[in-house]
Amino acid sequence: MPSNLGLTHFWQQGDIVTHCVAILLLALSIASWSLTITRFFQQLRFNRAMDSVFASFWGAENIEAALKDIERYDRTGVFASLAQAGVQAAQAHQRHGERGIGAGVNLSETVTRALRSQIVRSQVGIEAGLTFLASVGATAPFIGLFGTVWGIYHALVALSGATQVVLDKVAGPVGEALIMTAAGLFVAIPAVLAFNALTRANRLIFAQLDGFAHDLHAYLTTGVHSPAVTGQAASARLAAVSVPVAA
Repeated sequence: MPSNLGLTHFWQQGDIVTHCVAILLLALSIASWSLTITRFFQQLRFNRAMDSVFASFWGAENIEAALKDIERYDRTGVFASLAQAGVQAAQAHQRHGERGIGAGVNLSETVTRALRSQIVRSQVGIEAGLTFLASVGATAPFIGLFGTVWGIYHALVALSGATQVVLDKVAGPVGEALIMTAAGLFVAIPAVLAFNALTRANRLIFAQLDGFAHDLHAYLTTGVHSPAVTGQAASARLAAVSVPVAA
């Protein structure tokens, strides 16, 4: 009998509810692992971009060359989009600052709004998928627990009316229940670990974006920039950064 108690045996003995729970856990596991791997490679691109985009941007001869350089080195598009948003806002203010709905708004406020809006848009893209990972980590154990309860219910049904306990009647349902518990944990634990790791990595990206936005704002409004704040020095501000806001 022990040789027959494999996954195939449990699958054959299960009903529609057990099959649905198992398929749901499998789908959640595949989706969470796919998202984790995708975001891992995305994080590698961010790390490579942060090593070169700032030096290429601030080392350019003029703002037009700086935009071309940052577009070439920034494969993620996040830092290049931020630079373009700030420069376009400053140029638009110079052309239309005295008329239209933006009349009366100074250059600093115009650039600040553009940078803040672009950071928010970038944040939405960078954090894409984290809610799903958090949901999988929070719900998968309970989905597995539901399968556990259902397996125990089958074991009790198998024992109803029996005058003595027969092992082969309860081994299948009890084994099914234990497998569901393990499956729920197998899906949830990697999702939680990936969520925590990606959240920590995103905080570093937001710190870099925030520092670059401040430097860019200072350059576009006063003509003075302090690129030392961006890059390595931005990491020192990581503990104090919760929500990136360009001011």
